[in-house]
Amino acid sequence: MDRDRVKGAADKAKGTVKKGVGRATGDRKTEAEGHLDKAKGEVKNTVGGIKDKLREEP
Repeated sequence: MDRDRVKGAADKAKGTVKKGVGRATGDRKTEAEGHLDKAKGEVKNTVGGIKDKLREEP
């Protein structure tokens, strides 16, 4: 498993938590940061998946 996939999963989780905290407290900035972290994590996860697929190719 590529490191980008691991980092991506961590960023997605962090973004989900931040988004929830922002909603619960009414802090729009924290909620927006959560959305950005989650999107960044999804991109890293996708890049890591592509790298894994390329390594599997003969």
